[in-house]
Amino acid sequence: MNHRESYDEYEHYEDLFDPMQHDRQARRQRRPQPNHRPKKAEQKVVHELADQLIELEGGFQTTYRPSRYEATWLLAALQPFYEQAMITDVLALIGGGKEAGVYRCVAHPSTGATLLAAKVYRPRMFRQLRNDKMYREGRAILDADAHSVMDSMHQDRIARAIGKKTAFGVQVSHTSWLMHEFTALQQLHAAGAAVPKPFLAADNAILMSYHGDEQVAAPTLNGIELDEGEARRLFRVVEHTVEIMLRHGLIHGDLSAYNLLYWEGEVTVIDFPQIVDIRSNASAAFILHRDLTRICEYFAAQGVACSADALFERLWRRYGRRDPKEVLADLSRLNPEGE
Repeated sequence: MNHRESYDEYEHYEDLFDPMQHDRQARRQRRPQPNHRPKKAEQKVVHELADQLIELEGGFQTTYRPSRYEATWLLAALQPFYEQAMITDVLALIGGGKEAGVYRCVAHPSTGATLLAAKVYRPRMFRQLRNDKMYREGRAILDADAHSVMDSMHQDRIARAIGKKTAFGVQVSHTSWLMHEFTALQQLHAAGAAVPKPFLAADNAILMSYHGDEQVAAPTLNGIELDEGEARRLFRVVEHTVEIMLRHGLIHGDLSAYNLLYWEGEVTVIDFPQIVDIRSNASAAFILHRDLTRICEYFAAQGVACSADALFERLWRRYGRRDPKEVLADLSRLNPEGE
């Protein structure tokens, strides 16, 4: 059984254990699935998942044991990293939410690292992402090799499938979002930005550098109070990383203290699936200004003198196409998210 067949066979089992199932309103809003296959007996599924665990490990000592529904997608997602000798063990779930989980893994000696982080997307992640159209605008649709699928002879079919959110369209969107994150990390890490080093991408996961130690993963900056001197230093690092992104025509899209890791006096910017192209996205100015506002709110509370408007004006004057004062005036009147 290959990864995709395993994924499809147990997708209904994820539904059975999905926390959303406990929300009556969410249940009413879910549409019935066409051609839905009958559910297997729970005990049979559990036995098959156990068999899959044994088959996957094949000599690997996997310390972490996923829950029943988690196993249906996690193991298939991580298997390519085992097969390509990138990791030898999965130690723990260290963070994440409805969209993705991040796992601390033992790195294969060939990687030159001791530990690596595997970011594994939940199968339903892209159905839960709000306002995804705003981030997709102007972005190419990428395949698993980071090539634009819109260059292919099937581009009309692909565009229709994405628009109608068919199973095929959802999978294409899923792959594209993941590859945009992976390629952004490649570009930005090579350019010296404070981002994780990417190692490998698979159908539903990205393997990257781990920040933390064997017991504790690096926390996010939102829960940390800094002294004024350190706060100023870290703010300059974040500001520099934002500018590197802009040099490459990119905007983070969800930048805040919740997406900044802090470890041993260093800050690392994480979570790039909503990366935006400044050159082709009509909402780019709004998204950049929102990112800068959230960052300045945190650092101002730590004693750093910073203004989101002033920072936006300086950066937009250098990398944007319109006068930044005009853009700021427009932003005061219009919010693309309707907030």
